[in-house]
Amino acid sequence: MRPFIIIFIFTWFLNLFLPWWSALLPAIIFGAWLLENSLSAFITGLTAGGFAWFAQAFYIHIANDAILSTRVAEMLQLGSPWFALLFTFLIGGILAGFGTLFGYQLKTVLTNSSIPDTN
Repeated sequence: MRPFIIIFIFTWFLNLFLPWWSALLPAIIFGAWLLENSLSAFITGLTAGGFAWFAQAFYIHIANDAILSTRVAEMLQLGSPWFALLFTFLIGGILAGFGTLFGYQLKTVLTNSSIPDTN
């Protein structure tokens, strides 16, 4: 639960000021630092990043009376603005999920790598 909250807060905060790819920064860092296996790394990143992007998109949805999400849903031929918000959850979740998985795998490679003995 702790990695989820940390990744969620940092992803949400960085996405307020930086471009979309800033969701990868906390995902990679905390995926390498806090998570213990690859499945939990991906699931934690998927849910934390997805909810962070959904929270931001939902705030925008409420703040402008659903004008933006309705137009995006029409442009993508999704039908409902709620599908646009779900699509936002999936994109942010997949991005952060693969980020945490990459961070965990990077930690695994760097901690298990050994120099082969040539003697």
